[in-house]
Amino acid sequence: MKQFYFDMKQADDYLKKWQGVLRLKDWDIKLYEVKQEWRKTGDIKIDLTDGKAILMLNNFNPKSTNLEEVIIHELLHLRLWNMDQMIEELIGKVFGEDVNEPKYQFAYDKFMEVLETTVENLTKGYLSLSGDDKEISYGRVQKQVDNELGINY
Repeated sequence: MKQFYFDMKQADDYLKKWQGVLRLKDWDIKLYEVKQEWRKTGDIKIDLTDGKAILMLNNFNPKSTNLEEVIIHELLHLRLWNMDQMIEELIGKVFGEDVNEPKYQFAYDKFMEVLETTVENLTKGYLSLSGDDKEISYGRVQKQVDNELGINY
């Protein structure tokens, strides 16, 4: 039988806690447990017009081991969603809608890099101030070390 990594009751508790801290109480947010191979640890799908979101958690093969960190990270994406969409639309207006256009791809990739770095830095800050589990996850970079050394799990 497959052993899952995250306690979904604890995930729900973290969701409620951080929804309050990040002033997202007016949103209806549902947790969705992913129980299959998936390339991400978490993601959030957002319906801005209806004020609903689904926070997806990889409970099969997560890349991060700190559940609270993952939830904060995804909720910060929700908090920044309007800015994210505005900048993506601006990139399309300036560089066209052809995602294969090198200028478009460059601008989009740079924006996504800055967005993810900003969200991750904010996540670490919130975690260090108010997190129950203050230890950050080294998932992706640890995988690089393991690959370098030929360590397989």
